[in-house]
Amino acid sequence: MMAVNVTGVFMTAQAVARQMIKRKQGGSLVLIGSMSGTVANRGLICPAYNASKAGVIQLARNLAAEWGEHGIRVNTISPGYIVTAMTAGLFDAFPERRKDWPNANMLGRLSYPNEYRGAAVFLLSDASSFMTGADLRVDGGHCAW
Repeated sequence: MMAVNVTGVFMTAQAVARQMIKRKQGGSLVLIGSMSGTVANRGLICPAYNASKAGVIQLARNLAAEWGEHGIRVNTISPGYIVTAMTAGLFDAFPERRKDWPNANMLGRLSYPNEYRGAAVFLLSDASSFMTGADLRVDGGHCAW
């Protein structure tokens, strides 16, 4: 979990930044965190996942500090619970989660992958040109309770 979610993200971001610096061309990187990097998930035993996503959020802050002088911005998107093929399998194994997870946020529903497009476009575009080292949490209000 740590190898993929932290080390893999770090190595990929580092490779991209090297090219940006070499070309003297800044830009924006968006790393995928999770609301689980901010809070412990009630009823789930997932310390490795949560720690890895907290690592991604902190990694982005540190990379933003290091690469800002090169015009490279680094931010994270932290999704809430998303309906995916993986979560569909979890719902088969743990049917109560299909009801419990939506009830854990202020909108009372799960999200879908397409709901994160706008956040990604915003962070990659000049609309967020003064934003770096930030975590954009898109979780239906889950962490605001």
